[in-house]
Amino acid sequence: MYHLIKNLLFHLDPEQSHHLAMQSLQLSYQLGLTRCFSRPQTTPITIMGLTFPNRVGLAAGLDKNADYVDALAALGFGFIEIGTVTPKPQEGNPRPRLFRLIKQEAIINRMGFNNKGIDYVAKRLEKMQYRGVLGVNLGKNKDTPLENAADDYLLGFRALWKFASYITVNISSPNTPGLRDLQQMDLLTHLLITLKHEQKAILLSQKRYIPLVVKISPDLSAQELSELAAVLLHQQIDGVIATNTTLDRQSIKDSPLAKEVGGLSGRPLLARSTQIISQLHTLLQDKIPIIASGGVMDEKAAAEKLKAGASLLQVYTGFIYQGPNIILETAVDSLYHTSE
Repeated sequence: MYHLIKNLLFHLDPEQSHHLAMQSLQLSYQLGLTRCFSRPQTTPITIMGLTFPNRVGLAAGLDKNADYVDALAALGFGFIEIGTVTPKPQEGNPRPRLFRLIKQEAIINRMGFNNKGIDYVAKRLEKMQYRGVLGVNLGKNKDTPLENAADDYLLGFRALWKFASYITVNISSPNTPGLRDLQQMDLLTHLLITLKHEQKAILLSQKRYIPLVVKISPDLSAQELSELAAVLLHQQIDGVIATNTTLDRQSIKDSPLAKEVGGLSGRPLLARSTQIISQLHTLLQDKIPIIASGGVMDEKAAAEKLKAGASLLQVYTGFIYQGPNIILETAVDSLYHTSE
């Protein structure tokens, strides 16, 4: 049935179809229709001190403002990540800014952290019924100077930690000018020291430990990845998401949309993202768990991620193209037993 719905939605503008799909999902949830969806019967796993009912989560970007958490959770995800959230609301980049590459099962986006800001998101999360694992993905505002970026992440952390199972530090979106510079050793070290200090303060005052996860780019060189991994280890970061979208166009060079500016996600990202996971797994020596994101389109892709060293999976573009069935396909216990 989802493929029939998808064919209808894909005749609409991508942003328009996104909003329509999410509103329809919300209505289905309110009417109790999401109970009809099959949910994976899996063995829970504990990672970062958190217990996940299954290993397949929703990546940030689909529900930027935490408007649909309960409805999405009803589909059977093992965890949900909302955002990216910035301190102040921002419109993002001008439209059009979202493009489907249907033949390649891919998406190009240059959204630019469009969201309603931390105050709005906090109000939405206060009303949330979901009690599963929730990640909150944080970014900086476009007009915040790079040297002040840590202040934006700290504002987000302080405003939203009470709702979060873990916090994701997004330093890898290609759609905010200069953001990826935060992956450089000096800037990254300063940012993580600031956030680790706040993490410790929350632990001491509230007796809650909020894991910090860093989301990285697939476009890092081997040397850059090695340096980044060293910082993550030294700062005792709790997890890493590999990866965000790519600027590389080699895999879609024949597409008429190849020259569109923005990050590429979906099946063309699979090989590069998995390569990063493999390299990162060697560098981190099992001391920091890896959450795989990028090209998880089916069971085969999921198995490749796990074999490369990932502990958890996130889907976004795969969910757009495959629908809720992708959760069932990629969450089955047998897939993980085969990969171990």
